[in-house]
Amino acid sequence: MAATSRPSPAAASAGSLDPAGSLDPAGSLDPAAESLQPQPSLRERKKIKTRSAIRRATYRLIDRQGYEATTVEQIAEAAEVSPSTVFRYFPTKEDIVLTDEFDPVMLREMRSRPAGETPLESLRYVVTEAARRSLLHAREETLQQTALIAEVPALRARMMESVAATSRLLCGVLAERAGRPVDLEVRVFAMAVLGALHEASVYWAERGHQDDLLDLVARTMTTLESGLPPSPLHGPGPVARHSSPHP
Repeated sequence: MAATSRPSPAAASAGSLDPAGSLDPAGSLDPAAESLQPQPSLRERKKIKTRSAIRRATYRLIDRQGYEATTVEQIAEAAEVSPSTVFRYFPTKEDIVLTDEFDPVMLREMRSRPAGETPLESLRYVVTEAARRSLLHAREETLQQTALIAEVPALRARMMESVAATSRLLCGVLAERAGRPVDLEVRVFAMAVLGALHEASVYWAERGHQDDLLDLVARTMTTLESGLPPSPLHGPGPVARHSSPHP
């Protein structure tokens, strides 16, 4: 569910959607996203196939030798493209792992939600569906991506840049639906939700992915809606006792 990353320049120009990787034999990484959009043109599918090859090669190399030891030159050789092609699709090595291009799906889904829903209700539905699709279509890639984000400081830092960029996009949709400007409240709300979801994915990875991701998403959204609940280990805090004066 680290599915809040920016699209790469090549992906943006192709207009394609690419939430963290599946193994579609036609060359696309993401049937989850493709099911939500018209079939791309042949030229666009070639771009998707190249991007898919780069990302798969990256994950194979990282799985074999670790993130730090994996170079762009090795990735290019394994994907059978030039290093310049890798950089054309992904400006940095971090972007190869993080870019999922699911932002356009999230924004479109938000715009399609019923007008009577609160922003948090709409986001709860959208992010729950995104997590469900990631687990259904790209479970192994999702596990590896979130583990790397939790383990590699450079990826954590780059991911926070992506969260901030996605937040700005989400602000526009939230303001549009509410009929208000992108003011402080809108910006705080958007960043609070996306930051919380990012933390939930890191928590999931740090605990060895033993939890149910959909349950973590539900708990995250409930916490945002209701505030911090009492600790399940200790229960509510002590009740203050006020002594009354002796008669």
